[in-house]
Amino acid sequence: MRDATMAAVGTVKPRLVWFDANRALAAVGVVLIHSTTDFSGGVFPDAEPMERIVPVFLRSLAELSGSEMFFTFSLFLMAFKLDRRRPSYGEAIREQARRLLVPFVVWTLFYAFFRLIKATEFGYPQAIWAQLADPEKWLGYFVLGEVQYHMHFLPTLFLLFLFFPLMRLGQRFPMFGLLIIATLGTMQYAQGWIWGLGLEPDLRDYIIRATKVLGYVGYGLAAFALFGLWKDGIPRGESRLLRRGAIYMIAIAYMATLPFFGAALFNGTWNVRQNWAYYGHFLMPLFVFLCFMASQYGNWSPRWSWFARYTFGVYLIHPLVIDLYDVAMHRAGLTAIEPWMIVTFRFIVALPGAFLIAYGLSKIPFLAWTIGLGPTPWDRRAGVRN
Repeated sequence: MRDATMAAVGTVKPRLVWFDANRALAAVGVVLIHSTTDFSGGVFPDAEPMERIVPVFLRSLAELSGSEMFFTFSLFLMAFKLDRRRPSYGEAIREQARRLLVPFVVWTLFYAFFRLIKATEFGYPQAIWAQLADPEKWLGYFVLGEVQYHMHFLPTLFLLFLFFPLMRLGQRFPMFGLLIIATLGTMQYAQGWIWGLGLEPDLRDYIIRATKVLGYVGYGLAAFALFGLWKDGIPRGESRLLRRGAIYMIAIAYMATLPFFGAALFNGTWNVRQNWAYYGHFLMPLFVFLCFMASQYGNWSPRWSWFARYTFGVYLIHPLVIDLYDVAMHRAGLTAIEPWMIVTFRFIVALPGAFLIAYGLSKIPFLAWTIGLGPTPWDRRAGVRN
C-alpha cells in the first residue's frame, strides 16, 4: 500500500515496475468510479438515457480496476514480503496494524466531521450530526469503515491479512487460486439469504462484512498463486501468450458486465449484480492484474514507480476533493448542467487534486505517515523504520 512497493525490502527489480503501473491504474480507476455519479451518488435518475451514456460508459471502464484491484495487489505485495522476510504471525499482523489501522483511525476522525461541509451545503447537516451523536454509528465507523464510502477498504484488508497462513496454499499449490470462483459464488449466495432475513440493519451489516471477508480470502489465494507463478519465473515468450489470454478474459469479463450497465443506462439506477455480471465484475481485477504481470518484460517508465508512491494517498484523499468540487458546483448553480460535463470535470479536478494533496502531505514529515509514507512520529522517536 505504501512506498513499501519493493523499495522497502530491497532493490527494485526492473520488471517490477509493471506492479507500480498496475497500482497507478487502480488509483485512477477508483477516482473515476467515484466521479461518475450525480451529487447524491446515483446515476442521474432524472436524466434521459442518452444523457447518461457518458457517465455509465466511463463507469464501465473505471471498473476495469476498482477497489478489488487494491485488494489484489496489496495481497500480492504481502506474499512478496512474507517470502522475503518470513516474519512470525504476530510480527506480521502487528506491522499491518501499524501501517493500516493507525492511518485508518486518523482519516476516520477526519471524514466524520469533514462530511458536514457537503451536508451543510446540500441541506442535510442534521442527519450527519445525528450520526455523530450515535455510539453505534461510531462503532460502524471504526469497525466497518462506514464513515465514508471508500474507508471500508482498510479494516477489510487488515482482516484479510489475518488469513495469510491459509493464503500460502495458493503460492504452494497455484490451483488453489481458482477457489476465488467458489468463494465469490458462496459469498453472493449467503449474502442474498442474509438480506432476506429482515435483520436489524446494523447487525446485518456486521454479518454481511463477515461473509465478505471470508469470500475475499479467495482474492488472497489468487494473489498468492499469481505471486508463486511470478516467483518461479515466466519466460518472455510465454509471457506474451499469457498476456493475450489475459486480454481475452478482460474482454469476456467486460462483456459479462454489459447487462448491468445497460440497466443503469435505461433505468437510471444501480441494480444488484447478478449471474455472470457479478462474476465479470469481481473477476476483472485478477485478469487485469494478470495482464500487467504478463507485461513485465515491457519497457516500463520508472515514472510509474514514482507515481505509485502516492496511490494510497490518492485513494484516501480523493473523496475530499470530490466533495469540495460538488460544493463548488452547487454554490455556482451548476448542478443542472449536462451529466457528462459534471462527471468529466469532476474527474479532471479530483485526480490531480488528490495527487497534489498527497504529494504535499508526503513533504511534511509529521503528516506523511497518514498516507503511508514514512514512520509515525512516535515510531520515529523509537527508531522504527516504515
